Amino acid sequence: MTMDLSLIIMQLLSGIALGAVLVITALGLTIVFGMLGVVNFAHGALFMIGAYAGLYLASLTGSFWWGLLLAPILIGAFGMLIEFVLIRRLYGRSIDDPLLLTFGLSYILVEGVRIVFGSDGIPFPTPPQLIGVLDLGIGFFPRYRLFVIVLVAVVLLALWLALEKTRIGLIVRAGARDPVIMQVLGVDIGRVWLAIFGLGVGLAALGGVLAGPMRSVNPEMGSLVLAEAFVVTVIGGLGSIVGAVVAGLMVGISISLVALFAPEMATIVMFALMAVVLLIRPQGLFGVRGRTA
Repeated sequence: MTMDLSLIIMQLLSGIALGAVLVITALGLTIVFGMLGVVNFAHGALFMIGAYAGLYLASLTGSFWWGLLLAPILIGAFGMLIEFVLIRRLYGRSIDDPLLLTFGLSYILVEGVRIVFGSDGIPFPTPPQLIGVLDLGIGFFPRYRLFVIVLVAVVLLALWLALEKTRIGLIVRAGARDPVIMQVLGVDIGRVWLAIFGLGVGLAALGGVLAGPMRSVNPEMGSLVLAEAFVVTVIGGLGSIVGAVVAGLMVGISISLVALFAPEMATIVMFALMAVVLLIRPQGLFGVRGRTA
């Protein structure tokens, strides 16, 4: 095997790791939109807060693993509070209303973090167990990035099982599709809304914690991620969970491979990919006809 091919394969694996973070982040965005019809413009800010929460909790407990476990739970609970206090009042109104509200909320969250922590980036230490590289025979690959790929795969499997194979998942999906009928059947639809929005925000926070050791933690880190998550959601199809997974990997791999040959084009490629997909399928790869971007 030539050195050039080995380099491409290693870059492909790096793209899968990047794509895994995009998948878990965009999944939260597409779940909230697909089930609640809410475009959450604060998703990137909540991703950023998840990274800060993970860093703080890891520092407080002395363990990255506690930060990884607790940050998504706590930020997900914060998301439930946002849904209950702010978002719930806007259901049934124009899609622009929650979009504008979450845009304003995003600004408040980013500036609040900037005031508390400053604008400079803060390094997020890689856990000692995952420092270094693994020899895969064709090249060396960072242990942490391999961990990210495996963890995201496990989370996706657990999420699919929870939504598709459990009674709670059935109630959540049914409540999102027809809340009136579910209320008639005695289901507390408010709890369903809380669970969906909290899950979406928790996934954003998980993405932030996982991204932390791969980049510095700073107040602006959510801005690019928000753009990437929207691109993934549009490519995959608005509200499509499968689409978010496929599109996230496509975007991550595309960015990584293009960066190998033309680094200055790495960010542009995802928008070019989105344009091509929309020209061929306006509803996205797995979107429903009639629901276009």
